[in-house]
Amino acid sequence: MRTSYDDCDFDDDLGRLDRDAVWHFLADTAYWAKNRTREMFDRQLASAWRVVGVYSADRTIGFARAVSDGVALAYLADVFVLPEFRGRGLGVELVRVMVEDGPGHDLRWMLHTADAHGLYARFGFAPPDSGYLERPTRLPVIRP
Repeated sequence: MRTSYDDCDFDDDLGRLDRDAVWHFLADTAYWAKNRTREMFDRQLASAWRVVGVYSADRTIGFARAVSDGVALAYLADVFVLPEFRGRGLGVELVRVMVEDGPGHDLRWMLHTADAHGLYARFGFAPPDSGYLERPTRLPVIRP
């Protein structure tokens, strides 16, 4: 699947993705990735149900990853657009392409985030109901 928006491409071809660029953003900038090593990230990519990259020319400028059983539920992770490309609607389009345009449009989607709640609310994300339980990670923080 490949689509365009605001002179950028959105593509779920894992072979097109600049893995180093994604890793550098996650390792250097993302508050949510502080308990991962590069090896862990590579394993996450290898087992991902779906990834969507955002590209300006041939540069990877955004990313989202999903884990799913492909039948009933999906988990959205590692969503970002590089800071210099924000404010153009690319993050909204990235989530739309991942959640609405792909094979998981009817699934129950979950995610964890400390910000961008308004963006995710546009796609039906809301606080969990009383039947949702979670066991937090036990992984140590690797990078401060």
